[in-house]
Amino acid sequence: MKRPLEPLLWLLFSAGGMLAALLMPILAFLFGVAFPLEWISRPRYDYLLTIVRHPITRLALFAVSMLALFHWAHRFRYTLYDGLQIKHLNELVAVLCYGVAIIGSLAAAYLMWQIP
Repeated sequence: MKRPLEPLLWLLFSAGGMLAALLMPILAFLFGVAFPLEWISRPRYDYLLTIVRHPITRLALFAVSMLALFHWAHRFRYTLYDGLQIKHLNELVAVLCYGVAIIGSLAAAYLMWQIP
């Protein structure tokens, strides 16, 4: 009996949505508004680089990017499936969406480990 992949995809979707909803607004506010407008003192480059060099930080950043990509892929797939009613292209859309998420995750992993 072949086990369906759908529960795993829904798990990645919900985890990505939760992490994106909790962390992305904070990061966008800090690095897009608070630091440039100097509401909060800007961290030094060497301090941020030291934090990003730590393996746990790299793993956390990779997890956030990967889960956000899979959240996008699942949401986009079902937007096309239900919203645009292209049910006849379901397999092609699924392969393209999740393929982009996998390629993006691999690129994120590669970039995370290339930090000096």
